[in-house]
Amino acid sequence: MIAIDTNVLVRVLIDDIAQIEQVKLARQFVEKHSQLFISQLVQAELVWVLDYSYKFTKSEIVYFLKHLSENASFILQYEDQFVAALQLFQESNVNFSDCLILQASRDEGCQLVTFDKKLSKLSQVKLLTR
Repeated sequence: MIAIDTNVLVRVLIDDIAQIEQVKLARQFVEKHSQLFISQLVQAELVWVLDYSYKFTKSEIVYFLKHLSENASFILQYEDQFVAALQLFQESNVNFSDCLILQASRDEGCQLVTFDKKLSKLSQVKLLTR
């Protein structure tokens, strides 16, 4: 199996006319391989790129994340964590990377401690204060 980096995954998912040659190359690559590994870090970076570089809305980002989880061509690292984090992301105003961090903590039986007030409103998260 082959792993792909965030920049390749973005080119597969987004019709970026400024990078049309890379889009074609990435999509041709995907067509040649039946399954591609998407690491958890690439999952988090993808959301950052879609949000900050492409200015997609949360609902559009959720669409892309659901596509990753439902498409058999993509093998997600810690798929159960990804799916649970996606659910948290949809239901809260917490960013996706924090949802991944929280779910990883929960899976290890840990309480997450943070300075992030939005994140601290979720269960098993404690706001660090004096």
